Amino acid sequence: MGSISDVMAGAASAYEAAKAETAKETTKTTGNYGKMIGKAKLSEEGAKYYEELKKKYSNMDFVLVSKDMKDYAKQNASSFGNPNRMVVLIDEEKIERMATDEEFRAKYEGLISQAQAKMPQLQAAMQTKPGIKTIGMQVGDNGKASFFAVMSKSNTDMTKKLQEKRAEKKAAEKAEAKKEAKKEQLEKLREGHGSDEIPEDEEDVEILMADSVEELFKKIDDFNFALRADSVLSPQEMTVGQSIDFKG
Repeated sequence: MGSISDVMAGAASAYEAAKAETAKETTKTTGNYGKMIGKAKLSEEGAKYYEELKKKYSNMDFVLVSKDMKDYAKQNASSFGNPNRMVVLIDEEKIERMATDEEFRAKYEGLISQAQAKMPQLQAAMQTKPGIKTIGMQVGDNGKASFFAVMSKSNTDMTKKLQEKRAEKKAAEKAEAKKEAKKEQLEKLREGHGSDEIPEDEEDVEILMADSVEELFKKIDDFNFALRADSVLSPQEMTVGQSIDFKG
């Protein structure tokens, strides 16, 4: 029979071996996870589960977010816009826990399933409501999902039509005045940047956030109503180019 010290040594050796194996299994590496924001890293188990998750909800566009970029993620949602698919922003920490915790997985997959069930409504909204570039969801830390819509402030159909109508009714003098004003503005920008380089115009968008799809639709309608109100022709603009001065 071996001594107690031999038994303890054997137990310690087994413990160290198990510890090393566990560390090996949970080592996280950067891989080809598809669309990402930040430099996300997943364990082998996490990466395997993430691939399964994307296949399970194949009609949704998943974007993996690194843990340090969660707050920043929704600001870049427009980069992953797809008019026919919902964007799902999910961070690496949740993927890792979903891979190993069945209760946690069921809870968050339930949120994704609820959003998936709303896909017909979301697709209809993207076809019928003007100005929508992207609709998506962000899986939150509070056990809830938030929904977002990336709205174009300058490229909606109704805005284009109103701008065309306004342009047709403007007199040549007014157009020239705008041209001079723009020239002055560019000169001020050059002075401010200390060079002749003017930064390229970024697309003018606004991101609407909501706790439910229904609330998101209301915010989209409110946004478009406000945009229409800001863009409508004034009585003075309506008369520009419509009268002739016979006194000259």
